[in-house]
Amino acid sequence: MKLGVLGASGRMGQQIIEYAEAYGFDVSHAFVSKQSRSLGKPIGQTHYHHVSEVNDAPDVLIDFSLPNALEENLAYAQNHQCPIVVCTTGLDAAQQQLLQDTAQKVATLHARNTSLGVALMEQLTRIAAGAFKDADIEIFEAHHRHKKDGPSGTALALGEAAAMGRKVTFETVNDGIRGDGLRSDDGIGFSVLRAADIVGEHQVWLAQAGERIELSHRVSDRRIFAEGALRAAKWLTAQAPGECYQMADVLDLKKQLAQLLD
Repeated sequence: MKLGVLGASGRMGQQIIEYAEAYGFDVSHAFVSKQSRSLGKPIGQTHYHHVSEVNDAPDVLIDFSLPNALEENLAYAQNHQCPIVVCTTGLDAAQQQLLQDTAQKVATLHARNTSLGVALMEQLTRIAAGAFKDADIEIFEAHHRHKKDGPSGTALALGEAAAMGRKVTFETVNDGIRGDGLRSDDGIGFSVLRAADIVGEHQVWLAQAGERIELSHRVSDRRIFAEGALRAAKWLTAQAPGECYQMADVLDLKKQLAQLLD
């Protein structure tokens, strides 16, 4: 199966290329920005290209590029009817809508974190927030010193899961990163740390008088993200357009949660 990697010269793009064969993929397309120093250089059986230079398409795309490339990448996927796994974080509302629009035309999966463990943690957070209705919720995340967005996309996804568990909209309870340390009555607050080479850590605290629940997930090897993205890409090739899929769909966690809550 032919795989195209967007953001191929980046840290995660290189990880995808390294592990692709183990998941039955042949990296046929390696895409980089027009400003990339890798542009035109050989890689495996192909070269690093910009999407505007290529007229054919792989069987599926994995996008680990930057938000400013999203519109062009999605246009390429639509023009070639190529399923796409988008792993880009820090998207604004317009870009989120663009993802939803693309999903109506071509199979699309957006994963702010491709770790299978994080997909499970989102569902556990939803259950815990719904059961611990009076608990204060705080979310902590830590990443390497070069990460540009904060709170991380994963931290926000955990906040959204908690809000869903309480049947409220995330916008109404999102306290963001509190500069003054004060919390609103029902708010969900975030703490952010950027240091050294931390790959990724997330914690959800649900605390009420006398007790608390702590959900925690840590990644020590970026291979986890690459393998999750490759698994998602293989799954996506068998899906139809119509909705923007998530990692929970790859693991069928939504159905399992619905059965658990019935």
